Amino acid sequence: MAEKQTNEKYGAPELKRKYQKYFSIGLAIGIGFHLIALFTYYGATHFGSDEERIPVLRLIKYTDLTPPPSLLAQQVPQVAVSAPVAKPTVGIPVPVPDAEVSPEQTIATQQEMSQAAPVDVGSGGGKGDSLVVTDMNVEDEPDINAFIPVEREPQPVKKVSPPYPEIAKRAGVEGKVYIKALVDKEGRVKKAVVLKSDAEIFNQYALDAVHQWVFTPALMNNGPVTVWVVVPFNFQLKK
Repeated sequence: MAEKQTNEKYGAPELKRKYQKYFSIGLAIGIGFHLIALFTYYGATHFGSDEERIPVLRLIKYTDLTPPPSLLAQQVPQVAVSAPVAKPTVGIPVPVPDAEVSPEQTIATQQEMSQAAPVDVGSGGGKGDSLVVTDMNVEDEPDINAFIPVEREPQPVKKVSPPYPEIAKRAGVEGKVYIKALVDKEGRVKKAVVLKSDAEIFNQYALDAVHQWVFTPALMNNGPVTVWVVVPFNFQLKK
């Protein structure tokens, strides 16, 4: 009998059979414990919800209540009130007779008005004070880089081409000159400067020519204004 037990082999097949057996037993026990816990929980919640809850009521006597705060004792917030404003006075218009104008009286031109002496109208700072007021018209000579809005730009009505310099013609020099000219309210060129030049030899010829140009004045608010315009001159040899 002892020799038979010692000669028996115990290996992987025997371990697999025992493993499956004990695994099935353990799985069944675990499922049983889980089912018992679930039934216990749902049973307790189901049967416990049928118990009648006893409401708790607290009685308070009217004499135990404290009196409410008085409305008169509360401080009313102060509201800022502006100072009284005087009522506006209403003037009564009084008719006056038409001014008598002499039929021989003439009206000064814009150029004559710009050359007139300044008028002393008073500063308003006090009685006896005075202030010299200069010409109230639009600036006759704006800055060269100033932006001047216009409704209609000046258009040239008379163009003068500059002569070609003899030295440049012999040397075969060509180029372009951009002149910035100040056109006054009458369409005349009041001032001119060289804006850009390819060859300095052409500058003076271009300046002399642009001073002979005539433009229609620029218009703004139905009135002439002084503006800067750019005039290009192209010096090119004929081939």
